[in-house]
Amino acid sequence: MEHIFKVINDFFEFIVPISDFLWDFPTNIEFYSNIPILGKFSFALILLVGTGIFFSVKTKFVQITKFKTGLKILIKKKTSDIGVSPLASFLLSSATRVGPGNIMGVTGAISVGGPGAVFWMWVSAFFGMATAFAESVLAQVFKEQDGDNYIGGLPFYGKKILGNKRAAGILLSVCFILYALFTLPGQTFHLFTALGSVAEVIGGVKYERTSSVYYIIAAVIFFSVLFTTIGGIRRVTKVTDVLVPIMAVIYMLIVLFIICINLKLIPYFFTEVIRGAFSPRAIFGGAFGVALAQGIKRGLMSNEAGQGTITMAAAVADNEHPCEQGFVQSIGVFLDTIVICTLTGFVVVLAHLWSNGASGVEWEAIKNSKLDVYLNSIQYLIPGQSLDAVIKCIVSLCYGLFAFTTLIGLILFTEISGSFISTNKHFIFFLRLLGAVLFVPFGELTVLSGLELGNLWYISDFINIMIVYANVPVILLGTGIVTKTLDHYIRTNGKKFISKEIGIDTEVWK
Repeated sequence: MEHIFKVINDFFEFIVPISDFLWDFPTNIEFYSNIPILGKFSFALILLVGTGIFFSVKTKFVQITKFKTGLKILIKKKTSDIGVSPLASFLLSSATRVGPGNIMGVTGAISVGGPGAVFWMWVSAFFGMATAFAESVLAQVFKEQDGDNYIGGLPFYGKKILGNKRAAGILLSVCFILYALFTLPGQTFHLFTALGSVAEVIGGVKYERTSSVYYIIAAVIFFSVLFTTIGGIRRVTKVTDVLVPIMAVIYMLIVLFIICINLKLIPYFFTEVIRGAFSPRAIFGGAFGVALAQGIKRGLMSNEAGQGTITMAAAVADNEHPCEQGFVQSIGVFLDTIVICTLTGFVVVLAHLWSNGASGVEWEAIKNSKLDVYLNSIQYLIPGQSLDAVIKCIVSLCYGLFAFTTLIGLILFTEISGSFISTNKHFIFFLRLLGAVLFVPFGELTVLSGLELGNLWYISDFINIMIVYANVPVILLGTGIVTKTLDHYIRTNGKKFISKEIGIDTEVWK
Protein backbone atom coordinates (compact mmCIF):
# COMPACT_ATOMS: atom_id res chain seq x y z
CA MET A 1 0.00 0.00 0.00
CA GLU A 2 2.79 2.43 0.90
CA HIS A 3 4.44 1.73 -2.44
CA ILE A 4 1.21 2.60 -4.29
CA PHE A 5 0.82 5.85 -2.35
CA LYS A 6 4.44 6.78 -3.02
CA VAL A 7 3.95 6.20 -6.74
CA ILE A 8 0.84 8.43 -6.70
CA ASN A 9 2.64 11.12 -4.71
CA ASP A 10 5.67 11.03 -7.02
CA PHE A 11 3.41 11.19 -10.08
CA PHE A 12 2.01 14.53 -8.94
CA GLU A 13 5.42 15.97 -8.10
CA PHE A 14 5.34 18.01 -11.31
CA ILE A 15 2.38 20.04 -10.01
CA VAL A 16 4.31 21.51 -7.04
CA PRO A 17 6.51 24.03 -8.89
CA ILE A 18 3.60 24.97 -11.20
CA SER A 19 1.29 25.68 -8.26
CA ASP A 20 3.97 27.64 -6.39
CA PHE A 21 4.78 29.66 -9.50
CA LEU A 22 1.16 30.62 -10.13
CA TRP A 23 0.46 31.58 -6.51
CA ASP A 24 3.75 33.49 -6.12
CA PHE A 25 4.03 35.11 -9.57
CA PRO A 26 5.65 37.60 -10.04
CA THR A 27 7.25 37.63 -6.56
CA ASN A 28 9.43 34.79 -7.83
CA ILE A 29 11.01 37.17 -10.35
CA GLU A 30 14.00 38.96 -8.84
CA PHE A 31 13.48 42.50 -10.16
CA TYR A 32 9.85 42.50 -8.97
CA SER A 33 10.60 40.98 -5.56
CA ASN A 34 13.12 43.78 -4.91
CA ILE A 35 10.40 46.44 -5.22
CA PRO A 36 9.61 47.71 -1.69
CA ILE A 37 6.28 46.40 -0.31
CA LEU A 38 4.75 45.73 -3.75
CA GLY A 39 7.36 43.03 -4.32
CA LYS A 40 5.79 40.97 -1.54
CA PHE A 41 2.44 40.77 -3.35
CA SER A 42 1.68 38.12 -5.92
CA PHE A 43 -0.60 38.90 -8.84
CA ALA A 44 -3.28 36.65 -7.32
CA LEU A 45 -3.38 38.71 -4.11
CA ILE A 46 -3.35 42.01 -6.01
CA LEU A 47 -6.22 40.72 -8.13
CA LEU A 48 -8.27 39.63 -5.11
CA VAL A 49 -7.62 42.75 -3.03
CA GLY A 50 -8.08 45.05 -6.01
CA THR A 51 -11.40 43.41 -6.81
CA GLY A 52 -12.56 43.93 -3.23
CA ILE A 53 -11.63 47.62 -3.34
CA PHE A 54 -13.29 47.97 -6.75
CA PHE A 55 -16.60 46.45 -5.63
CA SER A 56 -16.50 48.40 -2.36
CA VAL A 57 -16.43 51.62 -4.37
CA LYS A 58 -18.95 50.48 -7.01
CA THR A 59 -21.47 49.38 -4.37
CA LYS A 60 -20.81 52.44 -2.19
CA PHE A 61 -19.43 50.20 0.54
CA VAL A 62 -22.36 47.83 0.73
CA GLN A 63 -20.54 45.87 3.45
CA ILE A 64 -21.19 48.82 5.78
CA THR A 65 -24.47 50.27 4.53
CA LYS A 66 -26.30 46.92 4.35
CA PHE A 67 -24.64 45.02 7.21
CA LYS A 68 -27.63 45.56 9.49
CA THR A 69 -29.99 44.52 6.67
CA GLY A 70 -28.07 41.27 6.26
CA LEU A 71 -28.44 40.51 9.96
CA LYS A 72 -32.21 41.08 9.78
CA ILE A 73 -32.46 38.67 6.83
CA LEU A 74 -30.48 36.05 8.76
CA ILE A 75 -32.66 36.11 11.86
CA LYS A 76 -35.93 36.28 9.90
CA LYS A 77 -37.62 32.88 10.02
CA LYS A 78 -38.42 31.68 6.53
CA THR A 79 -39.50 28.35 5.07
CA SER A 80 -39.89 27.46 1.43
CA ASP A 81 -40.94 24.52 -0.68
CA ILE A 82 -38.14 25.36 -3.14
CA GLY A 83 -34.54 25.84 -2.10
CA VAL A 84 -33.40 26.52 1.46
CA SER A 85 -33.68 29.49 3.79
CA PRO A 86 -31.15 32.36 3.68
CA LEU A 87 -29.88 31.23 7.10
CA ALA A 88 -29.43 27.63 5.93
CA SER A 89 -27.50 28.89 2.90
CA PHE A 90 -25.35 31.07 5.16
CA LEU A 91 -24.56 28.11 7.45
CA LEU A 92 -23.83 25.91 4.43
CA SER A 93 -21.29 28.38 3.07
CA SER A 94 -19.83 28.76 6.57
CA ALA A 95 -19.43 24.98 6.69
CA THR A 96 -16.63 25.19 4.12
CA ARG A 97 -15.48 28.75 4.82
CA VAL A 98 -14.92 28.12 8.54
CA GLY A 99 -12.37 25.32 8.29
CA PRO A 100 -9.07 24.16 9.76
CA GLY A 101 -7.43 27.19 8.15
CA ASN A 102 -9.11 29.39 10.76
CA ILE A 103 -6.74 27.85 13.28
CA MET A 104 -3.71 26.61 11.36
CA GLY A 105 -3.66 29.29 8.67
CA VAL A 106 -3.90 32.20 11.10
CA THR A 107 -1.25 30.66 13.36
CA GLY A 108 1.03 30.26 10.34
CA ALA A 109 0.50 33.84 9.21
CA ILE A 110 1.44 35.20 12.65
CA SER A 111 4.43 32.83 12.93
CA VAL A 112 5.83 34.20 9.66
CA GLY A 113 4.60 37.80 9.58
CA GLY A 114 4.17 38.58 13.28
CA PRO A 115 1.13 40.02 15.11
CA GLY A 116 0.71 42.68 12.43
CA ALA A 117 -0.61 40.01 10.07
CA VAL A 118 -3.88 40.09 12.06
CA PHE A 119 -4.42 43.75 11.16
CA TRP A 120 -4.01 43.06 7.45
CA MET A 121 -6.39 40.10 7.76
CA TRP A 122 -8.99 42.59 8.95
CA VAL A 123 -8.27 44.83 5.95
CA SER A 124 -8.59 41.93 3.48
CA ALA A 125 -11.85 40.82 5.10
CA PHE A 126 -13.33 44.32 4.92
CA PHE A 127 -12.83 44.57 1.17
CA GLY A 128 -13.50 40.87 0.68
CA MET A 129 -17.02 41.40 2.03
CA ALA A 130 -17.83 43.48 -1.06
CA THR A 131 -16.44 40.80 -3.38
CA ALA A 132 -18.51 38.13 -1.62
CA PHE A 133 -21.58 40.32 -2.08
CA ALA A 134 -20.95 40.68 -5.81
CA GLU A 135 -20.36 36.99 -6.60
CA SER A 136 -23.30 35.94 -4.43
CA VAL A 137 -25.64 38.35 -6.22
CA LEU A 138 -24.54 36.91 -9.57
CA ALA A 139 -25.09 33.38 -8.22
CA GLN A 140 -28.63 34.34 -7.19
CA VAL A 141 -29.49 36.20 -10.39
CA PHE A 142 -28.51 33.28 -12.63
CA LYS A 143 -29.60 30.37 -10.44
CA GLU A 144 -31.83 27.68 -11.92
CA GLN A 145 -34.49 25.39 -10.52
CA ASP A 146 -34.00 21.63 -10.33
CA GLY A 147 -37.06 19.97 -8.84
CA ASP A 148 -37.55 21.38 -5.34
CA ASN A 149 -34.01 22.76 -5.20
CA TYR A 150 -32.19 25.73 -6.64
CA ILE A 151 -28.80 25.21 -8.27
CA GLY A 152 -26.26 27.75 -9.45
CA GLY A 153 -22.92 29.34 -8.81
CA LEU A 154 -19.73 29.91 -10.78
CA PRO A 155 -20.47 27.68 -13.82
CA PHE A 156 -23.98 29.08 -14.19
CA TYR A 157 -23.19 32.80 -14.06
CA GLY A 158 -19.93 32.16 -15.90
CA LYS A 159 -21.82 30.76 -18.86
CA LYS A 160 -24.25 33.72 -18.99
CA ILE A 161 -21.63 36.44 -18.57
CA LEU A 162 -19.20 34.86 -21.07
CA GLY A 163 -21.55 35.16 -24.00
CA ASN A 164 -24.00 32.44 -22.96
CA LYS A 165 -21.47 29.80 -24.01
CA ARG A 166 -22.15 26.41 -22.48
CA ALA A 167 -18.53 25.31 -23.03
CA ALA A 168 -17.36 28.07 -20.66
CA GLY A 169 -19.71 26.82 -17.96
CA ILE A 170 -18.61 23.23 -18.42
CA LEU A 171 -14.94 24.22 -18.12
CA LEU A 172 -15.63 26.15 -14.91
CA SER A 173 -17.68 23.25 -13.56
CA VAL A 174 -14.91 20.73 -14.24
CA CYS A 175 -12.32 23.02 -12.62
CA PHE A 176 -14.37 23.31 -9.45
CA ILE A 177 -15.16 19.58 -9.31
CA LEU A 178 -11.44 18.76 -9.54
CA TYR A 179 -10.59 21.36 -6.89
CA ALA A 180 -13.24 20.08 -4.48
CA LEU A 181 -12.43 16.39 -4.93
CA PHE A 182 -8.69 16.83 -4.51
CA THR A 183 -9.27 18.99 -1.42
CA LEU A 184 -11.19 16.15 0.27
CA PRO A 185 -8.18 13.93 1.19
CA GLY A 186 -6.45 16.83 2.94
CA GLN A 187 -9.58 17.76 4.91
CA THR A 188 -10.03 14.08 5.79
CA PHE A 189 -6.48 14.08 7.10
CA HIS A 190 -7.29 17.07 9.34
CA LEU A 191 -10.48 15.41 10.63
CA PHE A 192 -8.78 12.07 11.21
CA THR A 193 -5.83 13.49 13.15
CA ALA A 194 -8.13 15.75 15.20
CA LEU A 195 -10.31 12.81 16.29
CA GLY A 196 -7.16 10.80 16.95
CA SER A 197 -5.95 13.57 19.25
CA VAL A 198 -9.29 13.53 21.12
CA ALA A 199 -9.07 9.75 21.54
CA GLU A 200 -5.53 10.01 22.90
CA VAL A 201 -6.52 12.70 25.41
CA ILE A 202 -9.49 10.65 26.61
CA GLY A 203 -7.56 7.38 26.71
CA GLY A 204 -4.39 8.91 28.08
CA VAL A 205 -2.43 6.79 25.62
CA LYS A 206 -0.48 7.53 22.44
CA TYR A 207 -2.09 5.28 19.83
CA GLU A 208 -0.24 3.96 16.81
CA ARG A 209 -1.80 4.76 13.45
CA THR A 210 -2.27 1.01 12.90
CA SER A 211 -4.20 0.53 16.14
CA SER A 212 -7.86 -0.52 16.23
CA VAL A 213 -8.77 2.95 17.56
CA TYR A 214 -7.73 4.57 14.30
CA TYR A 215 -9.61 1.98 12.25
CA ILE A 216 -12.74 2.71 14.30
CA ILE A 217 -12.26 6.44 13.66
CA ALA A 218 -11.86 5.71 9.94
CA ALA A 219 -15.15 3.77 9.90
CA VAL A 220 -16.99 6.54 11.78
CA ILE A 221 -15.73 9.19 9.35
CA PHE A 222 -16.56 7.12 6.28
CA PHE A 223 -20.12 6.23 7.25
CA SER A 224 -20.99 9.66 8.67
CA VAL A 225 -19.79 11.44 5.51
CA LEU A 226 -21.50 8.90 3.24
CA PHE A 227 -24.81 9.00 5.14
CA THR A 228 -24.86 12.81 5.19
CA THR A 229 -23.91 13.51 1.58
CA ILE A 230 -25.96 10.72 0.04
CA GLY A 231 -29.08 12.61 1.15
CA GLY A 232 -28.27 15.61 -1.03
CA ILE A 233 -28.80 19.32 -0.37
CA ARG A 234 -31.51 19.07 2.24
CA ARG A 235 -29.79 16.48 4.42
CA VAL A 236 -26.46 18.31 4.26
CA THR A 237 -28.09 21.62 5.22
CA LYS A 238 -29.86 19.92 8.14
CA VAL A 239 -26.45 18.80 9.43
CA THR A 240 -24.71 22.13 8.83
CA ASP A 241 -27.67 23.97 10.42
CA VAL A 242 -26.78 22.17 13.64
CA LEU A 243 -23.00 21.67 13.49
CA VAL A 244 -21.87 25.07 12.24
CA PRO A 245 -23.44 27.07 15.10
CA ILE A 246 -22.29 24.46 17.65
CA MET A 247 -18.67 24.35 16.51
CA ALA A 248 -18.46 28.14 16.10
CA VAL A 249 -20.02 28.87 19.50
CA ILE A 250 -17.93 26.25 21.34
CA TYR A 251 -14.72 27.52 19.76
CA MET A 252 -15.59 31.14 20.50
CA LEU A 253 -16.53 30.35 24.11
CA ILE A 254 -13.33 28.44 24.79
CA VAL A 255 -11.19 31.23 23.34
CA LEU A 256 -13.20 33.90 25.17
CA PHE A 257 -12.62 31.92 28.39
CA ILE A 258 -8.87 31.98 27.71
CA ILE A 259 -9.05 35.71 26.98
CA CYS A 260 -11.02 36.40 30.18
CA ILE A 261 -8.38 34.77 32.38
CA ASN A 262 -5.74 36.84 30.57
CA LEU A 263 -7.56 40.17 30.46
CA LYS A 264 -4.47 42.09 31.49
CA LEU A 265 -2.85 41.10 28.18
CA ILE A 266 -5.60 42.61 25.98
CA PRO A 267 -3.84 46.00 25.61
CA TYR A 268 -0.70 44.08 24.61
CA PHE A 269 -2.64 42.34 21.82
CA PHE A 270 -3.89 45.53 20.19
CA THR A 271 -0.57 47.31 20.68
CA GLU A 272 1.37 44.47 19.02
CA VAL A 273 -1.13 44.07 16.17
CA ILE A 274 -1.19 47.77 15.26
CA ARG A 275 2.55 48.28 15.78
CA GLY A 276 3.43 45.06 13.98
CA ALA A 277 1.26 45.99 11.00
CA PHE A 278 3.53 48.92 10.15
CA SER A 279 6.84 48.18 11.89
CA PRO A 280 7.26 44.42 12.42
CA ARG A 281 9.92 43.05 14.72
CA ALA A 282 13.22 41.70 13.48
CA ILE A 283 12.35 38.17 14.61
CA PHE A 284 9.72 38.11 11.83
CA GLY A 285 12.04 39.52 9.20
CA GLY A 286 11.54 43.17 10.12
CA ALA A 287 10.02 43.96 6.71
CA PHE A 288 6.73 45.84 6.55
CA GLY A 289 5.59 43.93 3.46
CA VAL A 290 5.90 40.52 5.12
CA ALA A 291 3.18 41.13 7.71
CA LEU A 292 0.99 42.81 5.11
CA ALA A 293 1.29 40.00 2.54
CA GLN A 294 0.85 37.22 5.10
CA GLY A 295 -2.22 38.84 6.67
CA ILE A 296 -3.96 39.58 3.39
CA LYS A 297 -3.18 36.15 1.95
CA ARG A 298 -4.47 34.32 5.03
CA GLY A 299 -7.57 36.49 5.23
CA LEU A 300 -8.49 35.92 1.60
CA MET A 301 -7.68 32.21 1.63
CA SER A 302 -9.77 31.75 4.76
CA ASN A 303 -12.90 33.69 3.83
CA GLU A 304 -12.67 32.61 0.14
CA ALA A 305 -13.97 35.94 -1.14
CA GLY A 306 -13.44 36.05 -4.89
CA GLN A 307 -12.65 32.37 -5.31
CA GLY A 308 -16.16 31.40 -6.34
CA THR A 309 -16.17 28.50 -3.91
CA ILE A 310 -19.18 29.68 -1.89
CA THR A 311 -21.31 30.75 -4.83
CA MET A 312 -22.93 27.31 -4.98
CA ALA A 313 -24.20 27.85 -1.42
CA ALA A 314 -25.39 31.37 -2.24
CA ALA A 315 -27.42 30.08 -5.20
CA VAL A 316 -29.46 27.46 -3.32
CA ALA A 317 -31.22 30.00 -1.09
CA ASP A 318 -34.80 31.12 -1.63
CA ASN A 319 -34.86 34.91 -1.54
CA GLU A 320 -37.25 37.68 -2.52
CA HIS A 321 -34.35 39.55 -4.07
CA PRO A 322 -30.84 38.46 -5.19
CA CYS A 323 -29.21 41.17 -3.07
CA GLU A 324 -30.54 39.59 0.11
CA GLN A 325 -28.18 36.65 -0.17
CA GLY A 326 -25.39 39.03 -1.14
CA PHE A 327 -25.83 40.88 2.15
CA VAL A 328 -25.90 37.56 4.01
CA GLN A 329 -22.77 36.14 2.36
CA SER A 330 -20.95 39.39 3.06
CA ILE A 331 -21.59 38.76 6.76
CA GLY A 332 -20.12 35.28 6.25
CA VAL A 333 -16.74 36.87 5.48
CA PHE A 334 -17.08 38.98 8.61
CA LEU A 335 -17.81 35.92 10.77
CA ASP A 336 -14.96 33.91 9.31
CA THR A 337 -12.16 36.47 9.46
CA ILE A 338 -13.11 39.36 11.73
CA VAL A 339 -14.55 37.05 14.40
CA ILE A 340 -13.17 33.49 14.27
CA CYS A 341 -9.73 34.18 12.76
CA THR A 342 -9.27 37.06 15.20
CA LEU A 343 -10.00 34.77 18.14
CA THR A 344 -7.22 32.46 16.96
CA GLY A 345 -5.00 35.52 16.63
CA PHE A 346 -5.78 36.46 20.25
CA VAL A 347 -4.49 33.10 21.49
CA VAL A 348 -1.25 33.16 19.52
CA VAL A 349 -0.43 36.84 20.13
CA LEU A 350 -1.34 36.83 23.83
CA ALA A 351 1.00 33.88 24.42
CA HIS A 352 3.75 35.49 22.24
CA LEU A 353 5.90 32.38 22.54
CA TRP A 354 8.53 33.95 20.26
CA SER A 355 9.63 36.30 23.04
CA ASN A 356 8.25 34.62 26.13
CA GLY A 357 11.03 32.79 27.92
CA ALA A 358 8.67 31.93 30.78
CA SER A 359 6.76 29.58 28.50
CA GLY A 360 9.60 27.09 28.51
CA VAL A 361 9.11 26.57 24.78
CA GLU A 362 11.90 27.00 22.25
CA TRP A 363 10.38 29.17 19.52
CA GLU A 364 12.81 28.14 16.80
CA ALA A 365 11.99 24.48 17.45
CA ILE A 366 8.21 24.84 17.03
CA LYS A 367 7.61 27.86 14.77
CA ASN A 368 7.31 25.72 11.63
CA SER A 369 4.60 23.53 13.17
CA LYS A 370 1.36 25.51 13.26
CA LEU A 371 -0.41 23.00 15.50
CA ASP A 372 2.45 22.98 18.03
CA VAL A 373 2.48 26.77 18.14
CA TYR A 374 -1.27 26.94 18.70
CA LEU A 375 -1.52 24.18 21.32
CA ASN A 376 1.53 25.48 23.20
CA SER A 377 -0.01 28.96 23.17
CA ILE A 378 -3.19 27.61 24.74
CA GLN A 379 -1.24 25.63 27.30
CA TYR A 380 0.76 28.71 28.32
CA LEU A 381 -2.33 30.91 28.71
CA ILE A 382 -4.19 28.46 30.97
CA PRO A 383 -2.96 28.59 34.58
CA GLY A 384 -1.97 25.25 36.08
CA GLN A 385 -2.29 21.94 34.32
CA SER A 386 -5.72 20.68 35.41
CA LEU A 387 -7.51 22.12 32.38
CA ASP A 388 -4.84 21.38 29.77
CA ALA A 389 -6.27 18.03 28.68
CA VAL A 390 -9.87 19.28 28.65
CA ILE A 391 -9.06 22.38 26.59
CA LYS A 392 -6.89 20.40 24.18
CA CYS A 393 -9.71 17.89 23.72
CA ILE A 394 -12.31 20.60 23.05
CA VAL A 395 -10.08 22.51 20.61
CA SER A 396 -9.19 19.30 18.76
CA LEU A 397 -12.90 18.44 18.54
CA CYS A 398 -13.69 21.90 17.11
CA TYR A 399 -10.82 21.50 14.66
CA GLY A 400 -12.30 18.16 13.63
CA LEU A 401 -15.80 19.62 13.23
CA PHE A 402 -14.38 22.39 11.06
CA ALA A 403 -12.89 19.72 8.80
CA PHE A 404 -16.05 17.55 8.80
CA THR A 405 -18.38 20.36 7.73
CA THR A 406 -15.84 21.35 5.07
CA LEU A 407 -15.88 17.75 3.79
CA ILE A 408 -19.65 17.46 3.43
CA GLY A 409 -19.92 21.00 2.07
CA LEU A 410 -17.35 20.37 -0.65
CA ILE A 411 -19.04 17.15 -1.73
CA LEU A 412 -22.36 18.99 -1.95
CA PHE A 413 -20.79 21.86 -3.91
CA THR A 414 -19.30 19.27 -6.26
CA GLU A 415 -22.82 18.00 -6.88
CA ILE A 416 -24.23 21.49 -7.45
CA SER A 417 -21.39 22.43 -9.77
CA GLY A 418 -21.72 19.13 -11.63
CA SER A 419 -25.44 19.73 -12.12
CA PHE A 420 -24.47 22.33 -14.70
CA ILE A 421 -23.09 19.51 -16.83
CA SER A 422 -26.05 17.22 -16.20
CA THR A 423 -28.94 16.98 -13.75
CA ASN A 424 -29.29 13.26 -14.45
CA LYS A 425 -29.85 11.54 -11.09
CA HIS A 426 -27.32 8.81 -11.86
CA PHE A 427 -24.63 11.38 -12.70
CA ILE A 428 -25.30 13.37 -9.50
CA PHE A 429 -25.29 10.18 -7.43
CA PHE A 430 -21.96 9.23 -9.05
CA LEU A 431 -20.43 12.56 -7.98
CA ARG A 432 -21.60 12.01 -4.39
CA LEU A 433 -20.06 8.54 -4.34
CA LEU A 434 -16.87 9.78 -5.98
CA GLY A 435 -16.25 12.12 -3.06
CA ALA A 436 -17.56 9.98 -0.20
CA VAL A 437 -16.43 6.52 -1.34
CA LEU A 438 -13.17 7.27 -3.16
CA PHE A 439 -11.51 10.55 -2.13
CA VAL A 440 -12.46 10.55 1.58
CA PRO A 441 -11.25 6.93 2.10
CA PHE A 442 -8.08 7.81 0.20
CA GLY A 443 -7.37 10.51 2.79
CA GLU A 444 -8.05 7.98 5.55
CA LEU A 445 -5.65 5.45 4.08
CA THR A 446 -2.85 8.02 4.00
CA VAL A 447 -3.29 8.49 7.76
CA LEU A 448 -3.41 4.76 8.47
CA SER A 449 -0.26 4.32 6.39
CA GLY A 450 1.50 7.12 8.24
CA LEU A 451 2.01 9.11 5.03
CA GLU A 452 1.47 12.78 4.27
CA LEU A 453 1.22 13.11 0.50
CA GLY A 454 2.32 16.72 0.16
CA ASN A 455 2.43 16.62 -3.63
CA LEU A 456 -1.16 15.42 -3.85
CA TRP A 457 -2.42 18.26 -1.66
CA TYR A 458 -0.80 20.72 -4.07
CA ILE A 459 -3.38 19.80 -6.70
CA SER A 460 -6.12 21.59 -4.76
CA ASP A 461 -3.84 24.65 -4.49
CA PHE A 462 -3.24 24.50 -8.24
CA ILE A 463 -6.94 24.20 -9.13
CA ASN A 464 -7.79 26.87 -6.55
CA ILE A 465 -5.54 29.46 -8.18
CA MET A 466 -6.99 28.53 -11.57
CA ILE A 467 -10.49 29.19 -10.19
CA VAL A 468 -9.35 32.56 -8.85
CA TYR A 469 -8.01 33.54 -12.27
CA ALA A 470 -11.25 32.32 -13.87
CA ASN A 471 -13.79 33.68 -11.36
CA VAL A 472 -12.46 37.19 -10.71
CA PRO A 473 -12.49 38.33 -14.38
CA VAL A 474 -16.01 36.88 -14.74
CA ILE A 475 -17.45 38.76 -11.76
CA LEU A 476 -15.68 41.93 -12.93
CA LEU A 477 -17.39 41.51 -16.31
CA GLY A 478 -20.65 41.13 -14.39
CA THR A 479 -20.18 44.41 -12.51
CA GLY A 480 -23.03 46.08 -14.40
CA ILE A 481 -25.46 43.36 -13.41
CA VAL A 482 -24.37 43.60 -9.76
CA THR A 483 -24.77 47.37 -9.56
CA LYS A 484 -28.11 47.36 -11.43
CA THR A 485 -29.42 44.65 -9.11
CA LEU A 486 -28.32 46.63 -6.05
CA ASP A 487 -29.85 49.83 -7.46
CA HIS A 488 -33.10 47.91 -7.99
CA TYR A 489 -33.08 46.76 -4.36
CA ILE A 490 -32.50 50.29 -3.07
CA ARG A 491 -35.04 51.84 -5.46
CA THR A 492 -37.81 49.35 -4.66
CA ASN A 493 -36.84 48.87 -1.01
CA GLY A 494 -36.24 45.17 -1.61
CA LYS A 495 -39.47 44.31 -3.36
CA LYS A 496 -39.77 41.20 -5.54
CA PHE A 497 -37.04 41.17 -8.17
CA ILE A 498 -37.88 40.72 -11.85
CA SER A 499 -34.77 40.40 -14.00
CA LYS A 500 -36.25 42.10 -17.07
CA GLU A 501 -36.45 45.31 -15.05
CA ILE A 502 -32.66 45.52 -15.25
CA GLY A 503 -32.52 44.40 -18.87
CA ILE A 504 -31.76 40.68 -18.61
CA ASP A 505 -33.80 37.50 -18.89
CA THR A 506 -33.28 34.72 -16.35
CA GLU A 507 -34.88 31.35 -15.63
CA VAL A 508 -36.04 32.01 -12.05
CA TRP A 509 -36.59 35.75 -11.69
CA LYS A 510 -39.53 36.14 -14.08
